[in-house]
Amino acid sequence: MKPKFLSFIVLIPAVILIPAVFLLSCCSSETLIQEILTGTASPPVFLDCKAVSSTEISFRFTGPVSMISLNLDPGAEILSVTEGEEILVTLTEPMRTGDRITADILVEDEHRNTLNVLVPFRARNSRPPSMLINEVRTIGASFNDPKKSKVEFVEFLVKNGGNLGALRLFAASYSLTKPVYEFNPIEVKSGEYIVLHFRQPFNECLDEISDKLDESGGLEAIPNARDLWIPVSQKLLHDTDAIYLVDQDDRIMDAVLLCETDGSSWNKAYLAQAADLFAAQGVWFPAGGLEPAAGTYSLAASDAVYTAATTSTRTICRDETREKGSRPENWYIANTSRESAGKPNSPDRYYK
Repeated sequence: MKPKFLSFIVLIPAVILIPAVFLLSCCSSETLIQEILTGTASPPVFLDCKAVSSTEISFRFTGPVSMISLNLDPGAEILSVTEGEEILVTLTEPMRTGDRITADILVEDEHRNTLNVLVPFRARNSRPPSMLINEVRTIGASFNDPKKSKVEFVEFLVKNGGNLGALRLFAASYSLTKPVYEFNPIEVKSGEYIVLHFRQPFNECLDEISDKLDESGGLEAIPNARDLWIPVSQKLLHDTDAIYLVDQDDRIMDAVLLCETDGSSWNKAYLAQAADLFAAQGVWFPAGGLEPAAGTYSLAASDAVYTAATTSTRTICRDETREKGSRPENWYIANTSRESAGKPNSPDRYYK
């Protein structure tokens, strides 16, 4: 399943009124006129846009096209353009790692059909960090009280440093195709904790984008961890959810599967779809310690982390004594008031 950027596309037909073709295009061939009359001269369709290297941008279409114009924001100087079903644009200077760029491209096919596309994309990130989803709070409390406010969060543990730019986080309850959060270019170090807060309740809640990790205010800002905030007020994370971190090539880097019902069947369709995706990429395994090859197994509701006991202070934690948390038995619910955002997970577990 491939998440897509939202694109705004304007189709500009080469011919609006057939009589105008004869008046304005005296060089039009009989073949072109016949294609116009029969409706076979259809305009090209835009497929996707992505940075394939630090200096190359690929635009793909359903048929061969030539580029009329291209404007990039931030601006960049174009070195060369290769045309066809893929427009490959080479820049004179590398783009900034993971930077958000908007492209406004106008192309034309052999029948003079033109297509104008306005599309955002991210510059290529060749240095993504290796990091694990480490702790999750799915239940917040007292959002309007600055002394009590607790918001949902996902904590990451950085295993190997790199740049966060263009990484995306998905929460299946929000969308399977649109990320709930897209990371900006930020350098992170091995051993660092990143806490992505799923609401931004107060103005003093600031993203920490430099090495200074105590810039953010707010009740739950953590001095020794990197705080990032999603600037919304509505709930985006749930007890029944699938959370997964995705790189620029749509590979899942880490994932956790959560379900608040302990049964044999899925209680949400989106959770079943996410489970199929996890099995296809081999990023979450069935209970019992087995690690079958990707695409050779399926997951049941009993293979999710059981979250019914979760509260705002009983968070969902990965067992940090294990290298990966890719199966339900490697996760647990921390005991009451043992949430541990921005620091090693508490071994104190909640038992019914």
